[in-house]
Formats: sequence, C-alpha cells, structure tokens
Amino acid sequence: MESQVRSVPRPLVRTNQWFIVVFVLLTWITKQDWILAIPLLAGLMSLLFGFNPVMRLAKLFFRKHPSQYIPEEWDQQQFNQTISVICLAGGLISFLLNWNILGYVFTIMVAAAAFIAILGFCVGCFIRYQWKQYQYKRSLRKY
Repeated sequence: MESQVRSVPRPLVRTNQWFIVVFVLLTWITKQDWILAIPLLAGLMSLLFGFNPVMRLAKLFFRKHPSQYIPEEWDQQQFNQTISVICLAGGLISFLLNWNILGYVFTIMVAAAAFIAILGFCVGCFIRYQWKQYQYKRSLRKY
C-alpha cells in the first residue's frame, strides 16, 4: 500500500516566502523592530498549531483546487519554517537588545534564503538533504 505524502500547494509556499522578505525589508526601512514579530508569530503558529494565517489567507485567492497546484512537501516546509522562525526570533531579539549587527545577520539570512527560494533554489532543502545524507551514512557505520 502506497502512503500519501502530505503537501502544500506551491503558491502558498511562495506567498509565505514573499511575506517574510517584505516584512524583513519593512523592518530595515522603518527601523521598527516589532515588525519582525508579525512573520515570527505566523511561523510559530504554523509550527505549533499547523495553522499559518498567511497561507490560510492566500488560499482564499486560489482559482483552482489546491491539488491542481505543484505540491511542496509538508515536512520540508516545516523544516524550512523552523529555520525561518529561529532566524526571525534571533533577529528580533538581537535588535531589541541593540545588537544590530547580529540582528542584521539573522534577518539577512532569512530574507536571502526566502528570496533565493522564490528564485528556485531552496537553501533549507539543501541543508535538510545534507543532514539526511549525514544521518544515513552514520547509520551505515553502526553496522
């Protein structure tokens, strides 16, 4: 029996990526640190409750059934969301503590990864793949 892989329609993933990029840019432009809390909270809700308000809102604009869009693997998206939440939280905390260089490092990483993913290369996917390869090779050494 074939198990079905849980997925997320690509337009929802892209919307979430643009949301992160736009809010990081708004934070930089306005110098208002609290703006980072918005994508951070959306990401935390996604990880903790499986509910992403950005994706839920974007889904209202679908013209086709969700299954008719290119799927993205849900587990991979959760992994990417975890990295995003860590970077957004690191950026927000750093800016609030006036550790601006570290704040920019975290927010540059998350905005760059999201934008690069929009362009077609998923940094988080690459990291997860390398991690899985490492785990597999390590498991072979045990036997």
